Amino acid sequence: MPVAASDRERAPDLTTDAATEVERAEHASGLDRVALAASIPTPGDDTPLGRDLAESTRRRIQLTGRVFPKPVVPRVLTVANQKGGVGKTTTTVNIAAAMAQSGLQVLVVDLDPQGNASTALGIDHHADVPSVYDVLVEGRSLLEVVQPCVSVDGLFCAPATIDLAGAEIELVSLVARESRLNRALQAAAAAGHSFDYILIDCPPSLGLLTVNAMVASSEIFIPIQCEYYALEGLSQLLKNIELIKAHLNPLLHVSTILLTMYDARTRLSAQVAQEVREHFPTEVLSASVPRSVRVSEAPSFGETVMTYDPSSSGALAYLEAAGEIADRGARP
Repeated sequence: MPVAASDRERAPDLTTDAATEVERAEHASGLDRVALAASIPTPGDDTPLGRDLAESTRRRIQLTGRVFPKPVVPRVLTVANQKGGVGKTTTTVNIAAAMAQSGLQVLVVDLDPQGNASTALGIDHHADVPSVYDVLVEGRSLLEVVQPCVSVDGLFCAPATIDLAGAEIELVSLVARESRLNRALQAAAAAGHSFDYILIDCPPSLGLLTVNAMVASSEIFIPIQCEYYALEGLSQLLKNIELIKAHLNPLLHVSTILLTMYDARTRLSAQVAQEVREHFPTEVLSASVPRSVRVSEAPSFGETVMTYDPSSSGALAYLEAAGEIADRGARP
């Protein structure tokens, strides 16, 4: 579809103005950012590209430079969905990076043997690196295996190595096999860790690794791809959560749901989003993550999209989602 002449004329000016306004927002206070966002002009209906750019600029101004509130108590969230390809790891690392960039201390526990979260954060995780495997199987202290993320201050990772692939089998014969990670987190808390949020990235299955994650946390964070199969996977996941709640962790509950890979051009995405919001009106975040090439490219550079392209639509969506989670956690 050809771009309207008015769009071609206005978009470059809007782009320049947007960059200038965002730079000003980085040094503005909360009230100043609101006023700055309100001052952005809204192009008419004949310039849809200009309207989209103006709206994105307003959202970015309101979030840029904002310091997220600390939670009332440190929060541990298990990022889980037994369906693969829904954006669990991508969501985990980008939400964590957005929180850390906004002033919080965040730990990512990579519980997936593939180690994709470790890769995205630029953390070395070859076979000889101390990892979550040593914590679960060997009883090593969690804080001993934690590494800082060099690209984001305040962000840390407990990496996964290929050894974790055999942990499912080795854990079977160990005492209290379902609560090994919980004991490690409790020991880290007793040692006085400074993390405001701990996000646990799970494999796409309900084996002992995922069970350990669910026993170690009270909150489940579910990324849902906006496609039909995701709804089937969600119903199965909820049944399994109820089983673990009944037998292993009575405090476990779904606290957060994020819609990922949302495509506003398709009726299916809108329908899936509507159904999820109707069934979980308080759990679903108002922000949704659109399909984004930048989000997919970032891990190949050992980065999250928050550092790879912070001005992209995907980075803005994850920053909004992280802000919502932080605001919820700050409520007494």
